[in-house]
Amino acid sequence: MSLFLIGLSTKSYAINPDKYVVNEASAENFPLASKGKIASILVDNNDFSGVLKVVGHLENDLFKVTNLHLNRVNKISDTADFVVIIGTLGKSKIIDQLAKEGKIDGNELKGKWEKFTTQIVNNPSKGIKKALVIAGSDKRGTIYGIYDLSNQIGVSPWYFWADVPVKKQSELHVLPGIHSQGEPKVKYRGIFINDEAPALSGWAFEKYGGFNAKFYDTVFELILRMKGNYLWPSMWGRMFYVDDPKNADLADEYGIVMGTSHHEPLARAHAEWANFGKGKWDFNTNAENLKAFWKQGIERMGNKETLVTVGMRGDGDEPMTQGTAIELLENIVKTQRNIIAEVTKKPAEETPQMWALYKEVQDYYDKGMRVPDDITLLLCDDNWGNIRKLPELDAKPRKGGYGIYYHYDYVGGPRNYKWINTNQIERTWEQMDLAYQHGVDKIWIVNVGDIKPMEFPTEFFLDLAWNPEKWNANNLEQYYTQWATENFDKENAPEIAQIIKFYTKYNARRKPELLDAKTYSLVNYNEWDNVIADYKKLVEKANSVNEKLKPEYKDAYYQLVLFPVLASSNLNELYAATAKNQLYAKQGRNEANVYAEKVKELFVKDSLLTNDFHTKLSGGKWNHMMAQTHIGYTNWQEPKTNVIPNTKRVFYDTAVNPAIAIDGTEEIFDSNNKKTIVLSSFNSLENKASYIDLINRGVKNFSFKITPENNWILLSITKGTIHAQERISVNIDWKKAPKGITKSHFTVFAEDQKFNVEVNANNIDPSKVQGFVENNGCISIEAKNYSKAINGDIIQWTVIPNLGKTDSGVTLKPSNHKSIEVTESSPRLEYDVHFFSTGKVKVHAYFSPTINFSIGDGLKYGVAFDAEKPQIMNINADNCENNWGKSVSDNIKITTSLHTIEKSGNHVLKIFGVDPALVLQKIVIETETGELKESYLGPPESFKK
Repeated sequence: MSLFLIGLSTKSYAINPDKYVVNEASAENFPLASKGKIASILVDNNDFSGVLKVVGHLENDLFKVTNLHLNRVNKISDTADFVVIIGTLGKSKIIDQLAKEGKIDGNELKGKWEKFTTQIVNNPSKGIKKALVIAGSDKRGTIYGIYDLSNQIGVSPWYFWADVPVKKQSELHVLPGIHSQGEPKVKYRGIFINDEAPALSGWAFEKYGGFNAKFYDTVFELILRMKGNYLWPSMWGRMFYVDDPKNADLADEYGIVMGTSHHEPLARAHAEWANFGKGKWDFNTNAENLKAFWKQGIERMGNKETLVTVGMRGDGDEPMTQGTAIELLENIVKTQRNIIAEVTKKPAEETPQMWALYKEVQDYYDKGMRVPDDITLLLCDDNWGNIRKLPELDAKPRKGGYGIYYHYDYVGGPRNYKWINTNQIERTWEQMDLAYQHGVDKIWIVNVGDIKPMEFPTEFFLDLAWNPEKWNANNLEQYYTQWATENFDKENAPEIAQIIKFYTKYNARRKPELLDAKTYSLVNYNEWDNVIADYKKLVEKANSVNEKLKPEYKDAYYQLVLFPVLASSNLNELYAATAKNQLYAKQGRNEANVYAEKVKELFVKDSLLTNDFHTKLSGGKWNHMMAQTHIGYTNWQEPKTNVIPNTKRVFYDTAVNPAIAIDGTEEIFDSNNKKTIVLSSFNSLENKASYIDLINRGVKNFSFKITPENNWILLSITKGTIHAQERISVNIDWKKAPKGITKSHFTVFAEDQKFNVEVNANNIDPSKVQGFVENNGCISIEAKNYSKAINGDIIQWTVIPNLGKTDSGVTLKPSNHKSIEVTESSPRLEYDVHFFSTGKVKVHAYFSPTINFSIGDGLKYGVAFDAEKPQIMNINADNCENNWGKSVSDNIKITTSLHTIEKSGNHVLKIFGVDPALVLQKIVIETETGELKESYLGPPESFKK
C-alpha cells in the first residue's frame, strides 16, 4: 500500500477518532511522554516563524497534559534518545535531509497543498534512537500536523474559546504508521466574524481594548486548530488593517489567508471609506478617488496571502443604484484588476480573487455579467442556509472555480437571528454536500456572528470542508458523539450528543427572534404543550449530566450545552405562557392571571441566565457575549432591549359562571353559547384521548356531575367541585364500543348549567386496514416512513436522520444528477394509506425550503394516487419575496396538489423523484370532509398498520 493510501486511512477531520496517541507503551510506539520524562523537540530556526510559534503552542499543550517541560533544540547534536522533529519540506534542513536519505517520503509532500505526515523514524541520526517526525508540505501543512498532535493528546480547539479542560495524562505513546489527513478537498475554508455588536465587540473591547492583534491571535489559532485557513474579519465599524497594523502581520505569520466581505473590494474595510474616503461611493461620479482608495488597499496588502474581493455593491452592504448597468460593473472589475496588476507587478490572474454573487449581484450574473475565468465565483445562500445558485451540471470548468458563502447568523429580513445556535448540522451537510457535488470546492466560508455560541456548527463546517466525502447521511449522527467525546469525558458523551442534537433541532424549527405567542397552537394537537414538554425533557437531561460531570468540565458544559438548553427552553416557555394568558383572558379564565405572573417570572429568568453567563461563567470571562436582544421583535431589526410580551388580567364580577373549553378550538361554551359541543373524533387504532376543561369564571366554587350516555365513554372524573378549572380526559373503552362509526354524548351538569358534549367514535376492523389511517379527515405521514422505495440504477432514496422540524428528511442521492423524467419505473416513494372518506383530497407535501439554484423554472416532484397520472409539482412556482420570507421563517415549504378518491379503503400515495435536491420531511393528506387544523408543525403522524 502506498504512503498516500496509508495516510488517507485516518479520519479526515479535526476531531480524529482514530487515535494514534495512546496511553500504553510498546517497543514499536514512540514514547512522547513516559515515566516522568518527555521527548525533546527539534525544529529548524530557519523554518517559518508561524511554525516556530505553533511549536510553542505544542510545548504548552504538552505541559498542560503532562506537567512536564520539554526541551526545544535546534541541532541534531543537542538531542536525546527520543525527539520530535518538526519542519516544512523545503524550509527545514532537517526535514530535507530526512527526505534525501529516504527516511521520510518527500514525494508525498512535494507540491501538495496543506498536507502533513506524522510518523516514527528509527535511528534518524547518530545518537537518536527514535524520532517522531511531523513534516509539512507548506507552512499550514506543518502547522496542521502540530495541532493534529495537540488534538491527539486531548487539547480541544475550544480550550480557550469555550474553556474545554485538558485531561491530565502521564503516558503518551504514538503508534507506528504514517498518520496523515491528506490534502483538503476544499482549498479555502473559513469564517466571517459579523454582526458582532454588542456581544463580541463588548467582550473584545473589555478584554483586549478592541479588535487588535491580541484578539486576533486567539481567532487565528482557533481557525488553524480546526484546519481552517481563511478569515473575513470583524467589519462593522472595524478596520482590520488600521485598528492594529500588527493584525495583518500576525495573520501572515500564522498563514491565515485574509479576505474582506462580499461588499469590501480590494482588501479595504467598509469603515475605511467612511474614515478616509473622498466623495461618494459611486464609480460613475467618483472613479478617481475610488481607484486611489483601492490602490492603497493592494499596496498595503503587499505579499501577504490574500484572497482579494472584487466587484462593488452600494455603500454599507446595500444594492447599488436601481438599474445599475452590467457594463459598469464589468468595467469596475476590469479597473480593479488593472490596479492589482499595476501594484503587484504581475498578471492579475496570479493574485487569487473572488467575486461574491450576493443578493442583487447574482441578478447581474443571471443577466449575463461575466468576470475573467481565474476569479472564483463565490455563490451564496439566501442568508438562511438555503443555497441560491450552483453551477449547472454541464457548465464548463472555470480556472477560478466556485465557492459558497453560508450563514449561521444574519442581520436582515425577514428577521435578524444572532442570539443562539439554531443550526442543524444535518441541513448544513445536505446543502454543502449539494454544493460539493456540483463542483463547488474552491472557497467555503460561513458567517459565524460572534463566534460564540456557534462553536459546534462552526467546527462541523470546517471539518466538512476539509473532506466533504467523509460525511454522509448514514454516519452524520456520529459527529455529535465524536464532538462530545473530544470536548467532554467519554462517559457522558453519548448523552451530551443527544442533547446537542435535539436542542439544535428544536431551535431550528423557528428562530428565537421569530417566536411569539402564536407560533404554536394551544388548542390543536396539544402543540404548545408538546413543544414545552420536549424542551423540559432536554432541561432535565442536561441538568442530570451537569450533576455527573467533573468540576473542571462545568464551565465548558454550561456554555456549549447547558445554557443553550436552559435559555431556549425558557424562551419557548415564556411565549407558551403568553399564549395561555391571552387565550385564557379571552375565554374569561382566572388562570390568565396566573400566566401573567408566569410571563414576568420567565422574562426575569431570561435576564438571570444571561447574567450568569456574563458574571459567573469562567470567573466572568465571557461578559457581554450573550448580550444580543431576542425578545420583543416587531420587525426585522432587533429591539434596543428585550421587551416583555403583553399580557392581560381577568377580573370577576359574578358569583358563579361555569364554562367549558375543549381541544381543537378557542371557542368557549357557556350560558351565552348553548350549541352542542363536538369533540374531535376518536378511533380505535390511534386510541388517543381528548379532554374538556371545566372552568369557573366566578368568585364562588361550584359542583359538577357528568353522565355519559354509554358505558364505553370513559371520563377521568365524573363529579366534584371546581375552584378555578379542571381538565377532564375523555377516552373510549374499545372493547365495549360498537363496531364501526357511532355517535354518542355525555352531559355535564355544572351548577344550574347543562352542557351536551358529542362523542364520535370509529371502532375499526384492523383486518381491513393497510397503511396510515385517516382520522378527523386527515392522514399525516413522516416522510421516512414509506412503505416502499423504488430506486434508480444510480440514484437512491436516502433518509437524512433528524433533518427537519419533526423527524427526518428523505432525498435522492447523488445530488449531481440531472432531472428525472417521471415514468412507471422511475424512482418513487410509496405510502400505503386508508381512507374512510371519498371525494376531493389535498396532498400537502412539506419540504425543506430549498431554493431553485439552477437556470430551470424550479425544483419539481411528481405525486399520484394508485394508477392515476402523476402531477408534476414545482415547489418554487410561487417564490415571490413574501412566500420566500414565510418559507424561511417557518423553515418549511409546503406544496399542495389536488386529487380525487373515488372509493374508501386502501390506496397508495406515490411521490416521484424529479429533482434530486428536494428534501421531503412530511406529508399531510386532507380530505374533503375534514378540516386541517391550524398548527406550526402539522398534525402528528397518523396510526399506521
